[in-house]
Amino acid sequence: MKSTIVAFALVAGAMTGMTGVAHAAVQNVPMNVPMNVQTEQAAANHAYAGKTRAEVKRELVQAQRDGEIAALRSLYQGS
Repeated sequence: MKSTIVAFALVAGAMTGMTGVAHAAVQNVPMNVPMNVQTEQAAANHAYAGKTRAEVKRELVQAQRDGEIAALRSLYQGS
């Protein structure tokens, strides 16, 4: 129990120290300099564009022709 409290106190102290450093870093930026801000969602969308519906349909038809679909059905039939 005591070790949990000590660990929590250490983490809380470290978090407090980090916010102070981050706050100081932000204050040193001049107000007229534009900041490049990118959200995680925008980064995720840029990293993987995905497939079009036509590409997915083409892959499905190819998998049916190759027998992949039948193999998967027989593999997962027992579960």
